[in-house]
Amino acid sequence: MSRRTKISFEWKIFLLALAAGLPGCLLALSLLWTGDFGGEVRWAASVMVLLPWLGLAAAVRAKVRFPLRTISNLLAGIREGDFSTRARGERRDDALGEVIAEVNLLGSTLRDQRLEAVEASALVRTIIEEIEVAVFAFDDRLRLRLVNRSGEHLMARPLDQLQGKAAAELGFEDFIAGESSRTIEHAFPSRMGRWGIRRTQFRQDGVVHHLVVVTDLSRTLRAEERQAWQRLVRVLSHEINNSLAPIISISGSLKRLLDAESLSGESVDDLSDGLEVIAKRAESLRRFMGAYARLARLPAPTVRSFALEAWLRRVIALEADVNVCLRPGPKLEVPADPDQLEQVLINLIQNAAEAMKGIEHQSGRSNEQSGASKGAVEIAWEASGDWLSLSVSDEGAGLANTSNLFVPFFTTKPTGTGIGLVLSRQIVEAHGGSLTLANREGVCGCVATIQLPLKPEDPVSGTR
Repeated sequence: MSRRTKISFEWKIFLLALAAGLPGCLLALSLLWTGDFGGEVRWAASVMVLLPWLGLAAAVRAKVRFPLRTISNLLAGIREGDFSTRARGERRDDALGEVIAEVNLLGSTLRDQRLEAVEASALVRTIIEEIEVAVFAFDDRLRLRLVNRSGEHLMARPLDQLQGKAAAELGFEDFIAGESSRTIEHAFPSRMGRWGIRRTQFRQDGVVHHLVVVTDLSRTLRAEERQAWQRLVRVLSHEINNSLAPIISISGSLKRLLDAESLSGESVDDLSDGLEVIAKRAESLRRFMGAYARLARLPAPTVRSFALEAWLRRVIALEADVNVCLRPGPKLEVPADPDQLEQVLINLIQNAAEAMKGIEHQSGRSNEQSGASKGAVEIAWEASGDWLSLSVSDEGAGLANTSNLFVPFFTTKPTGTGIGLVLSRQIVEAHGGSLTLANREGVCGCVATIQLPLKPEDPVSGTR
């Protein structure tokens, strides 16, 4: 079976115009050739009938073809990005005029959108060029396609020497294949330092590209380190001066007593009191420096799995002088360092017990209300997904100011060192968890909450 020939739209219009005039032409020709006319008249009249018929059909074809060709050219210009050309003949009272008006409106809309896109793209390029982080874009073949001015400075090479280079040649292969966000020590051609690497993907023309952003952390870290040292020096200076000032003053007084070479009973008492003050201040200074050394040399946790409830009962038994109520909870195996967490729990229990000192409790209260003893430190735990939530609650006065809770060496206790909560949070965070303190809602007291992962962290990938 032969393939059916397709007729174009223009020829369809031409044939339809011919078909419209065909009945009249056939009637005229039949009357002409069947009537009593001479041969010359018949042929001349036939030509006068056929030529206008064909001419009018061709005119109809051209009349339809011209505006369609015009609209086609407009759309082709829009497709090529030329939005300046407009068609004439916009009219809202006929179909063709409406089509032309809509095509012109489409061109104006696309022109405005392209102008906005060009302006936005120029703004993005300007921002990328001016920011102080290095930006690198690699295509699907891992070849460099875009780099900003900071990237040129980082690689110590201009754009024309960098564009098109492979990621492996530039030393970026590990950055593209590794974690999406990390902090590394790396030597780039311009300098060595500590860098923050962030990687993401985007699509251009349907092709996946890789965007790598390199941030210099050395300056920021140096500023943070300097501030940390300044805070540390202030704390050390304050504590040491508090101990040295009375020691120096009392030592001078004792030296003058000894230089007098005549010690009366009162002088001996003064000498004994002075030596006692010196001993106490020296012991206080020793405890402070020991606490600082303990905080600075906290070892990494030795993780092993242990039964949570049995561990809690063992720790509570160590605090025999504190009234502790243990709420029942799910049976859990926790992967952690029980010895380090024991220090955390003991510290929280002692803090809770001290917070309740001086709080008067009415006698005759029942220990059965809400499953807890009134005036007792309450410990509860629950599991949510892959996390353990362990809470230690008290019925003390609550927290008046939470801003200094985790400031090293800050304490409101006369004999406190100010590192208990800091050390506790450091231990919990070393396990991948968190420690928070807040006032209880609706009742007096404070609650300390420990969040710990129930699945150990993968040391390679950092996932659980």
